[in-house]
Amino acid sequence: MGVATYIKNEKDSIQKVILQSGIEVKPVYTPEDLNTVGFDYQTDLGDPGDFPFTRSLHPLGYRSRNWTTRQYTGFGTPEETNQRFKLMIANGQNGLNVAFDLPTQMGLDSDDPRAEGEVGRVGMAVDSLKDFETAFHGIDLKRIGSGLTINAVASIMLAMYQAVAEKYGYQKNQISATPQNDILKEVVGRGAWIYPVEHGVRLIGDTIEYGMKELPRCNPVSICGYHIRESGANPAQEIAYAFLIAFAYVDNVAARGYQAEDFVGRFSFNLNIYGNLWETVAKFRAARKLWAKLLRERYHVQNKKSLFLRGLFGGGGSGLTKEQPENNIMRGAYYVLAAALGGAQTTALCSFDEAYSIPTEQSTLLSLRTLQILMDETGLRDTVDPLAGSYFIETLTKQMEDKILSEMAEIESVGGIVKGISSGEVQRRVAKQAYEYEKRLQNGEAIKVGVNKYMEGVTKEVELHQYDNSWAKRQIDNLKALKKTRNNTEVEKTLGALRGAAENNENVMPYLVECCKAYATVGEMADVFRDVFGEFEEPSLF
Repeated sequence: MGVATYIKNEKDSIQKVILQSGIEVKPVYTPEDLNTVGFDYQTDLGDPGDFPFTRSLHPLGYRSRNWTTRQYTGFGTPEETNQRFKLMIANGQNGLNVAFDLPTQMGLDSDDPRAEGEVGRVGMAVDSLKDFETAFHGIDLKRIGSGLTINAVASIMLAMYQAVAEKYGYQKNQISATPQNDILKEVVGRGAWIYPVEHGVRLIGDTIEYGMKELPRCNPVSICGYHIRESGANPAQEIAYAFLIAFAYVDNVAARGYQAEDFVGRFSFNLNIYGNLWETVAKFRAARKLWAKLLRERYHVQNKKSLFLRGLFGGGGSGLTKEQPENNIMRGAYYVLAAALGGAQTTALCSFDEAYSIPTEQSTLLSLRTLQILMDETGLRDTVDPLAGSYFIETLTKQMEDKILSEMAEIESVGGIVKGISSGEVQRRVAKQAYEYEKRLQNGEAIKVGVNKYMEGVTKEVELHQYDNSWAKRQIDNLKALKKTRNNTEVEKTLGALRGAAENNENVMPYLVECCKAYATVGEMADVFRDVFGEFEEPSLF
C-alpha cells in the first residue's frame, strides 16, 4: 500500500504502518503523544510568520500571496521554447522554470560530436547569448523570475542571464533568476557533472559571492533535495543531505571572509513532493523549522528573513507511471495538495505524460490548471497551516525533525557531506535504498495503482511529444553563422581573461559575463574550466 510499509494480519487488517523515514504511525493520536515527543507550542510551532516558521513564512500565509506557479518548460530550439514560455505566461503562470538539453547541461556546444542526437531533445539547446536573446524575447524580466535548471555550467547560465537582461535594457539589480547550481546533489542524484567536486563547489561559491554584490534579487543556488529523493533517499534523508550540502556552500563562502547572514537569505531549495501525504507535509514543516534553528545555532544568523527556508516544492517524478497515465492527473492534484498543506512558496507540477515524454501543450496547461484550481476553488488559501494543532501532524513533524537530525549526524560522523559524496558513500546508501524499494514494487509489498494492482491487462498507446530532427540542424547552422560573424578576437581575449581568473582563484563571474557579451559559446567557456580544473571521475559504488 503505497511507499510506506504496511504489515497486515491474516484477515487483511493493518497491524503496522511504517513510513519511509522509519517512523511508525499509530492508529490513534492523543494529547499524550505530544507530551511524549516533547512538543512545545512556542519552540516547535509558534505563530505564522514567526520563528521557527513551522506554520508559514508569512503571518497570513496564502491569504497575503498565492504560491508561485513555475512549470518546468523548454525543448527544441530557443524559438520553440520562447513560444511555450509565452503560452504559459498568457495562461496565468507567474514564473519560468527553464529546461536545458543534455549537451548544454554538460557544457557541450550543439556542433560537438558528443551532442549528436541530443540537441534540443530533453530541453532547450543553448550555445551562446544569441540563444538567450531568442528564448527571452518579449518576456518582462523585471516581472517574471526565471529558474535555470542547470548545475555544472550554472555560473555560465547566470552570467548569460545577466547579459541578456542588460541587452534588453534591464538593470542587473532588477532581474530575478534562480540557477539550480547544486553540483553536490548532481553527483549523488543525476550524473550531469563535469569538474571535480572541490572545483564545482568553488564555482558555486563564486556565484553566491557575485550575487551578493551584484545581483541582489537573484537566488544564486537552489539546493536540490528533489533529485536525491528521486534517486532513492527517504524523506528524512532528502532534507538531511540537502541541508548538509547547503552548509558546504555556506562554509565555502564564509571562508572568503563573509558572514552567513550576508548571503544565506538568498539560498533557495528544490524539494520533492512524492509518497505518503502526511509524511510529505510533516517533512516540509519540519524542514522549515529546522533550517531556521540550525542557521541560528551554527552560523548565528539573526535576521528574520535570512532564516526563511525559501524555494520550490515540486512533484513528483517518481510517483508518475507510463501505465494508465491519466492516473497521474489525480496523483498530481494530491501532490499539489501536499505542497499547499506543507506551506510551499512556489510549486511546479510534473505533467501527467512526463513519465515518458516531454509534456505536450495540453498536458502542461492541465498541470497549470490543476495548480490554479487548488489555489482558487478549494479553499486552501482560507487559513494558515490548517493542519496545525493536529495531534498526529504535530507528533509526526516533531519525529521527522529528529529523524532529519539523526541522518545528518550519521553523515557528519563519517567525515561530512563533501567527503561522503567524493568517496561515493552517500551514493551507495541512496542506491541501496532505491534497489530495495524496486524489489518491494516487484513483489507487491509497495502498491502502485495500474502497475502492480488494478491493472487493466492491456498496454495502451500514449501520445509522445515528437522530436523534430530539423531543430538540431537549425541550431547548428545558427551556431556556425555566429562563429563567422562575431568578433573572434574579442572572444579570444575574454576567454583568455577567464582562464587567468580560473587559474588565479579569482571570482570568475565578471569574466563570464564579458565572455557571454562577446558571444563566446557555452562549450568554449566550459572548456576553459575543463583545462584548468580537469574532470570528475566517479568513484566505484559497489
